[in-house]
Amino acid sequence: MPIVNRVADLQPEIQAWRRDIHEHPELLYDVHRTAAFVADRLREFGCDEVATGLGKTGVVGVIKGKKPGGRGEIKVIGLRADMDALPIEETTNLPYASKTAGKMHACGHDGHTAMLLGAARYLAETRNFAGQAVVIFQPAEEGGAGAAAMLKDGLMDRFGIEQVYGMHNGPGIPIGSFAIRPGPIMASTASVDIKIEGHGGHAARPHKCIDSVMVGTQLIGALQQIVARNVDPLDSAVISICEFHAGNARNVIPQTAVLRGTVRTLTREVMALIEKRMHEVCAGIAQITGAKIDLAYEYGYPVTVNHAAQTELAAQVAREVAGDANVHDTQPMMGAEDFSYMLEARPGAFIFCGNGDSAGLHHPAYNFNDEAIVYGTSYWIKLVENTLAA
Repeated sequence: MPIVNRVADLQPEIQAWRRDIHEHPELLYDVHRTAAFVADRLREFGCDEVATGLGKTGVVGVIKGKKPGGRGEIKVIGLRADMDALPIEETTNLPYASKTAGKMHACGHDGHTAMLLGAARYLAETRNFAGQAVVIFQPAEEGGAGAAAMLKDGLMDRFGIEQVYGMHNGPGIPIGSFAIRPGPIMASTASVDIKIEGHGGHAARPHKCIDSVMVGTQLIGALQQIVARNVDPLDSAVISICEFHAGNARNVIPQTAVLRGTVRTLTREVMALIEKRMHEVCAGIAQITGAKIDLAYEYGYPVTVNHAAQTELAAQVAREVAGDANVHDTQPMMGAEDFSYMLEARPGAFIFCGNGDSAGLHHPAYNFNDEAIVYGTSYWIKLVENTLAA
């Protein structure tokens, strides 16, 4: 089964929606224009219910199939897209580039939203399934845990969702291809904030000081030994210290330094091990240098874990749309995704849809590839029709 013919007809309209959203990026929960755009379209399509304000600014549409009964036990599935942009200055110079300074859709959430809207339009027109399709438009994926906020507002129980599915575009994956795997597919996160208190003084008298810069450099090197020598080589982990703030004069040894970074793992056990070892390493460096070191270790998104049966179903649907040769197994990725919360609440799967040879995610030159629209939208449609077949 290739792409849905009706979707090919709808592609120009879906593309127009995508580009409109791209021009007007909004951050985190402040996606009021985008959410209103989505809700208006869902009402125009004739969805049986349109709910707003879940997880502050999330939108949900319910579409009931016209077929009686159903051959399977599953009666309601959820399909999720994210709506928020990133605090990045766009450099694409496209005609539809961001009109808001310092904000852009650098992760393709504009494309995700438009594709799910396209699927909602088709499903509301045809209703060629038994049960209910629930389309979920989520705010604040980019660090705000919007998925958790929607769950807290009763998303799954209120709409009776039994399985839930997500999709993300994938730069470097060819257009018309999909990538998926069972089990962990994206990493968990923790944020790390370290404050070093030394003893400042004149740069010419280091023996009278406790140099917070030197302590920081020792600490960064020692923290990398955790992955190299404490984590099982067959496990995956990343510790990246990405900020180092200290001093403001070339001849003054600074009193304090601040380090900030991130930790990524594919299991809870490795995350807990790294937290324990980071505290121990900080205490050890403090002892040998005489500095005071305070570590704040804050857990973020959990591991995104695809459920086996739902992953096989998703892969089969993708093969129907793209062909067997264009659906690939993928290695886990150390990026994070708050769809993980939804997969903790219900069985489901997260899949990548090819974005072609584009700039990478979160890059100022990134752009969602509109050629992917017909594949992603067709995937959503066939997922509903196959899962909720009569």
